Amino acid sequence: MGFTIGSSLGSSRGIRDLRSAARRRGRSSECTAVAEFTGLCGWDVVPGARAAAGACSCGRGDCPAPGAHPLDFAPELPAGSTLGEVSEAWARFPGAAVLLPAGRTFDVIEVAEPVGCRALARLERMGLPVGPVTATPQGRAHFFVAPGAAAELPRLLYRMGWDAPSALDLRGLGRGTYITAPPSDRGGRGPVRWLRPPALDSAVRPPEARLLLGTLAYVAHRSRA
Repeated sequence: MGFTIGSSLGSSRGIRDLRSAARRRGRSSECTAVAEFTGLCGWDVVPGARAAAGACSCGRGDCPAPGAHPLDFAPELPAGSTLGEVSEAWARFPGAAVLLPAGRTFDVIEVAEPVGCRALARLERMGLPVGPVTATPQGRAHFFVAPGAAAELPRLLYRMGWDAPSALDLRGLGRGTYITAPPSDRGGRGPVRWLRPPALDSAVRPPEARLLLGTLAYVAHRSRA
């Protein structure tokens, strides 16, 4: 999973206790990760479909997004769900992917992974706040930011003097979209991984998009020049 621990002693103990309980009870790493998302990050989690050899576990032969959508018949696990509740749910849907609904506690800015890696290093050198960042097997990086950013992305870029999001290969993901979270596989192409694991403070309160967007746009522009 890979949480960055640094907000408080109580929170650190909470993570250690959760992982110790998971080991004692033989919980899977996926269950432990989901319980950390719900219990410590305050994220809702949705069991999702898997894909293998191009076929989706939902059973639809014409599935438009194999292995990259929620299971219609699986209930959502709300923020605050415990390890026991998570384990019980995952036992009913073994092998489900871990999906996070965007547009609630966070939105996502998506860029090409090489752009994301360079921008992340630049943001960290500048000391700017950065939330969790994932990398997908499709070569995209997902920066978690405060909710509302997806709808505001074109306006924010315009105010900063940048081109439209499509010209910079930037994309906002908000309400109605689902982010595959580590350690799950996405679309049968391989696992999603953390470029920057969640820290408790930035997971619960991700940074405003405007604090990251200038750097992301600059690096994206330079990469396309």
